[in-house]
Amino acid sequence: MKKFISGVVVGFVASCGVGFAASSLDHNGVFWNKLNGAAKTGYINGYGDAMQVSIGKLDSLSIAGDLFHWRGSDKIISQLARELSTEELTPDQAVKRLDSLYANPKYSELDLGQALQLLTARTAAGEPSSASTNSTRPAAPAASSAPATRPQAR
Repeated sequence: MKKFISGVVVGFVASCGVGFAASSLDHNGVFWNKLNGAAKTGYINGYGDAMQVSIGKLDSLSIAGDLFHWRGSDKIISQLARELSTEELTPDQAVKRLDSLYANPKYSELDLGQALQLLTARTAAGEPSSASTNSTRPAAPAASSAPATRPQAR
């Protein structure tokens, strides 16, 4: 019995050590710029496939919305499906636009998922793709939509 318990403890400590030693992958502009052309296209294809799976899962939410008579659920779910869809951009367009976006160092920390959603939203709205060069708008919503100073309740 002691051997079993010591084996469990050693296994737990080893797995914790491996977990802490593994580097975390931040999928941002720094990561993107390290990829070669084929890897970038593969990443975009994989991201698009994952979003299609997510959109497919929204069908079950539509069924639940109908079942529980949730008002406005169809509108919300269709909006979410449009925002998740990457069909507006071909993989080559997405790679070119992400390359131009991440060419500007101020966008290097922007997450790839957020950047793709931004580019998809801009494409759907018919905006030009010059996000990194001539845009005066911020590339992504601020981390917090709360005002900088708030009166404190007493």
